[in-house]
Amino acid sequence: MNPSALPLRTRLAALTAAAVALAVAAIALSAWFLVRGQLLASLDERLQESRIPVNLLERARVTDCMADDSGGPGERGPSPFGDIAQLVDSRGQRCVIFGDIGLEVAAADRAVAADQRASALHTVTGTDGSAYRVLTRHLPGVDAEGLLQGPVALTVARPMDEVNDPLRALALVLAAVAAAGVVGAAGVGVLLARAGLRPVDRLTEAAEHIARTEDLSVRIPAEGDDELARLSRAFNSMTAALASSRELQQQLIADAGHELRTPLTSLRTNVELLTRSETSGRPLAPGVRRELMDSVTAQLGELGTLVGDLQELSRPERSGRAREITGLHEIAQRAAARARLRARGLEISTELDPWYVRAEPAALERAVVNLLDNAVKFGAGGGSVAVTLRDGELRIRDHGPGIPADELPHVWERFWRSPDARGLPGSGLGLSIVARTVRECGGEVGLAPAPGGGTVANLRLPGAPEPPPDGPVPRH
Repeated sequence: MNPSALPLRTRLAALTAAAVALAVAAIALSAWFLVRGQLLASLDERLQESRIPVNLLERARVTDCMADDSGGPGERGPSPFGDIAQLVDSRGQRCVIFGDIGLEVAAADRAVAADQRASALHTVTGTDGSAYRVLTRHLPGVDAEGLLQGPVALTVARPMDEVNDPLRALALVLAAVAAAGVVGAAGVGVLLARAGLRPVDRLTEAAEHIARTEDLSVRIPAEGDDELARLSRAFNSMTAALASSRELQQQLIADAGHELRTPLTSLRTNVELLTRSETSGRPLAPGVRRELMDSVTAQLGELGTLVGDLQELSRPERSGRAREITGLHEIAQRAAARARLRARGLEISTELDPWYVRAEPAALERAVVNLLDNAVKFGAGGGSVAVTLRDGELRIRDHGPGIPADELPHVWERFWRSPDARGLPGSGLGLSIVARTVRECGGEVGLAPAPGGGTVANLRLPGAPEPPPDGPVPRH
């Protein structure tokens, strides 16, 4: 079964149980090997302490060792000391002197019998098939006769069951404890997963509710500073941003509909008058007809400008889009030339120092044109508009009536128009486009009352007085 198809709660519980199982297994194995080492060391210590009296060895004559069918010793009685003892020679022959079990003779035992090493401690198999722990020591001054020849060594043994039986019991206990630990860990894992994933469940329910009802007012309680709390706060911020975006979109549609209604109503009225004069056979006077046509042309131009502004504002932010190095002074010069065509005799003076910025030339020129149009529109009675560019700051000053202080915070809002300007042409989107374009270029723009009357617009963009040979424009 694919693990990814399981619920997250089940996967967390399974991972918890697996982690506990691995930990318990590691601890159990460590405990088993530690106890085994202790038991084996204790058995070796008992073998080291085993001492068979010399007089018993003297009475156990080698000639008394009887060979069985395999060449081994015959049976003898059990050891009075609880050990199994046998004599071995350097050829590997053995003679049991205590106990009724013959022990395998290893190469180490033969080496001890030949006096090549003092002792040997290892595990061998007895004639009964069981494992025994043996200690072999050399017997100096003892020579064998009969079955054994030459110097001999004494092998003392104890059964490995003294180690294996406790280890089997310990293994059963550890297995039972491990199984209980794994089962308990699985249950605890389920409880922890259920408690830990409760915020995720709330987040899932909120997302499903939003997808089902499109209700962006849902908020998730976020407590603490952990990852789930951060996720909840991020989700709340996302839904708040979506709600704000939807509200702005609805407001934009409502404002656009309101702004479009006025030119469309006027345009429809003028077109109906022209159509009625044609269908009724009663032509309008040439002067009236010319005024109607001029009005239709102006309304079409205003409608086209409004649609263009809406298209500009509907595009996403373009701060990450590639821009090019362009001269702000050149853009301001072209914008002033365009503004003079609509200035109706209003003087527009320019004093522009070179300043190179990284921007989209068309968008930046449109923003400067909007600032100049605003100065021309509201400074028409003031006589002149001065455009200066020094140290990267573009100043556009008019000598009109100025903007009241209580209206300055609203001039950058979409479709906002002052009460005095509602009878003038325009959509109320020009300064919004300016603010957006300047923000995309990393600059600042603002309007303020000018000393002596009028309004001054200050636009500052990062750049340099000379174009760089390559790379980005250094910040001023």
